[in-house]
Amino acid sequence: MGNRDMPDSYVYRDGKKLRCGYTTGACAAAAAGAAAQTLLTGDMPARTVLHLPGGQTLALATELISESTGRVSCGVRKDGGDDRDVTHGALIIAQVEKERTPGITITGGPGVGRVTAPGLDQPPGSYAINRVPRQMIREAVEAAAAACGYEGGFLVTLLVPEGEALAAKTFNPSLGIEGGISILGTSGIVEPMSERALVDTIRLEMQMQAARGRRYCILCPGNYGMDYLSGVMGFEKGHAIKCGNFIGEAIDMAPACHMKGLLLTGHLGKLVKLGAGMMNTHSRYGDGRMEILCACALEAGGDIALLKGIMACVSTDAAVALLKKAQLATPVMEILMKKIEYHLQRRVLEGIRIGAVVFSNEYGLLGQTTEAAALAGEIREEG
Repeated sequence: MGNRDMPDSYVYRDGKKLRCGYTTGACAAAAAGAAAQTLLTGDMPARTVLHLPGGQTLALATELISESTGRVSCGVRKDGGDDRDVTHGALIIAQVEKERTPGITITGGPGVGRVTAPGLDQPPGSYAINRVPRQMIREAVEAAAAACGYEGGFLVTLLVPEGEALAAKTFNPSLGIEGGISILGTSGIVEPMSERALVDTIRLEMQMQAARGRRYCILCPGNYGMDYLSGVMGFEKGHAIKCGNFIGEAIDMAPACHMKGLLLTGHLGKLVKLGAGMMNTHSRYGDGRMEILCACALEAGGDIALLKGIMACVSTDAAVALLKKAQLATPVMEILMKKIEYHLQRRVLEGIRIGAVVFSNEYGLLGQTTEAAALAGEIREEG
């Protein structure tokens, strides 16, 4: 990697070798360490060495942004490796100045978001500089101070010149983080196309729901579910968490977030896969939509011509049209709902209620599991 003195690290995704990057937290720590060293010695290091929580070492190239009596600002450019999100190339700046009182105070400035809602890593009112990056910043500044024999304190202020504009393209607005990006990372390393980051976002949103006092949660795989939720069921979109394909992982998060119930709301094209126990609905893990509908149609008494017709369909809406023509749509959906309920009950921890609402953009509500209506009512009561 052009910005670090260490062997490049890689991961393999779908048979491709992909280069890892590093987090905004690692950038902030390196910038703070460089600024502290420059402030104390007058010489800015070309690279700042970081010892990461996982044991790796990074040596990140630093830029001198400004220098004045008692204050130095240095920056590091974010490199996402082969996972180039909107923060790739952003300049993460740390402004460091001395304080008489020992200790290190870390705060934010323009381009760094502020937390406005409970349930995140930092409390409301704080800058969105997460716990692990804060520790990395402290360690980098402490290392510079120890090398120079300095025993006083520091004020570290983080800034991201384009942070507010970048944040509009991230999850931050929906998470209740305003005014800029978050300074994130638990390892300092960004793994390309990491599913972990997406799952962590779902967990964060569920934690926020819990912090607001909610004990019932709506999960939607995508925008269709969100639109149906607000346009047909009458819920505000703020009640729901978009879980993407990670339905199983979202269900697994419920106990730690003290949830009492979960309501899945999604298009037939996604949720039909639950009828075969597929808890990650991404197509690379399997399809089987028509096969599942065929199994249900066979159980409902469909003939061979209908089954062949369903197998020839390219969309679930087309399959529903055939079922309606055969006057089997209602019994097929009832059978599918029982299968979905069976697999959801197998996945969820005992004591947590779970239900599903399945719809089609063309045909509207197609079915719901036993608990779905009651869960929807309790979610409305919870507010």
